[in-house]
Amino acid sequence: MLECGVSLRPIIAPAAQPVTDMACTWYAEGQTFFAAMRAAIAAARTRVRLETYIYEAAGVGGHILAELVAAARRGVQVNVLVDAFGSSALPGSFWDDLRAAGGVVRVFNPVRFNRFGIRNHRKLLVCDAAVALVGGFNIATNYEGDGVTRGWRDVAVQLIGPLVVALGTTFDRLFTQAPFEHKRWLRFRRLGEKLALNTCGCQLLLGGPGRGSSPLERALWLDLQHAVQAQLMVAYFLPSRRLRLALTRTARRGGVVELMLPGKSDIALSKLAAESFYRRLLGAGIRIVEYQPQILHAKLFIIGNAVYIGSSNLDPRSLKLNYELMVRLEDPAVAAVARGLFATCRTYCREVTPAEWRQARSLWTRLKQRFARFVLARLDPWISLAQWRSLSD
Repeated sequence: MLECGVSLRPIIAPAAQPVTDMACTWYAEGQTFFAAMRAAIAAARTRVRLETYIYEAAGVGGHILAELVAAARRGVQVNVLVDAFGSSALPGSFWDDLRAAGGVVRVFNPVRFNRFGIRNHRKLLVCDAAVALVGGFNIATNYEGDGVTRGWRDVAVQLIGPLVVALGTTFDRLFTQAPFEHKRWLRFRRLGEKLALNTCGCQLLLGGPGRGSSPLERALWLDLQHAVQAQLMVAYFLPSRRLRLALTRTARRGGVVELMLPGKSDIALSKLAAESFYRRLLGAGIRIVEYQPQILHAKLFIIGNAVYIGSSNLDPRSLKLNYELMVRLEDPAVAAVARGLFATCRTYCREVTPAEWRQARSLWTRLKQRFARFVLARLDPWISLAQWRSLSD
């Protein structure tokens, strides 16, 4: 039976049509999400595929490593992909036990001066061909807790059903390309990695550098054209002009648009850049609330009956540069559960009012916000895309 209550414990949502033969379990607390990861790895019998941006050795990282080693020792094929920049603090010997047990670990795009800006930001666990976990949680001590008294707030979903096979295939593709050194990889680079895959009544939206626009941006824009309700929970908010216009037009024609953004952020520039849009968004009738107890790191978008969950923020790095993975599920039952989760998180938020915002913005604050927007929306993409274009020169 579908649970639509306000509890932030795992919420089980058996998905009805058109999400065919899929079951979803939602997580908004690190302590329950990591327990689910460990349980899925412990239950695996043939293959485990783990992909993350940040992997830390301390705390939960050690516990998950132990499960991976145990799986490899009982004959399970274990493949791990971590980003070189995001997981740069890992000791060189951290994976020795897993490799000794037969596991294969690869580091995505080893850091070099001429390509440090191209990163794999995806978070994915696929066990056998039956269970997958997708969301924004990195494997790090920052995420351990309930998102209120301790630990960052994030959101993820466990999927059971045929979509898991397609998720495993996306892992295999990046796992093969991880070193960034093969001539075949450079040919793929020219085509880009931006794909929207329709499978099992769902969409997999794969972002990356290269030619073409973001599949996530296109999908969000299409859903917003006729939306009467949109709720976006996102850690780093610096959307393109196209998305900003779609959000404001939705609000101005009478739709309800709510943005849940961080009240405090681990990246000060990102928060300042997001605030540079507050006046226009509030003026269009968009409601902005800021999450207070802990850092908000989630990426959850609910537009009508469409729910997006995964690793992508709404900023230039996620939409143009990083390798990202989002799942789009269109189903009333799934959307109802996601809205309940959003509503519960909103009880920990403070609303930003137009009057308050006008009074709070000094000239110095506005200058800082514009500088932050320039760095993140112009300078960072320019440098990273220049590095990307030079890879095959």
